Amino acid sequence: MTPSWIWWAPFGAAVLHITEEFFWPGGFADWDRMYRPHIAKSITKRLHIVINALLLLGTLAVAQSTRGPSAAAAWLTFAALLFGNAIFHLVGTIKTKRYSPGVATGLLLYVPMAVFGFVHFLGTKEASRGTAVVAVVLGMSYQFWGTMMHKARARTA
Repeated sequence: MTPSWIWWAPFGAAVLHITEEFFWPGGFADWDRMYRPHIAKSITKRLHIVINALLLLGTLAVAQSTRGPSAAAAWLTFAALLFGNAIFHLVGTIKTKRYSPGVATGLLLYVPMAVFGFVHFLGTKEASRGTAVVAVVLGMSYQFWGTMMHKARARTA
């Protein structure tokens, strides 16, 4: 049986991560425009609000879901997406040699949460290996399709 706090962990971690990116210490949008100048026109306040609202709504839906295999699959997919975001922040910090707002919560919350969750859900058999693989592919693909979306938006901006 999965403790209820696990279901809420992605939502709580995302709230803290968004706080680090945009409020304290904030500055993620400016850092991201510096890091990825080829898509800077696409990095807007409105887009950040929409993307982060969708993330919070999705993780909230998982937290409040009826438990079962589909809920575990959704949890794992969001955990993989958040893990990928932590890696994005880490790589950006290394490449720019500048702190990326979001790297701290990404590494301290997203990474261990994802590892713990995958071990837990596979160990309790609430998710199959196939489900875990699909969750990783879907979740980690966000960084790819997000970048493709930014490139398309930057061309039309």
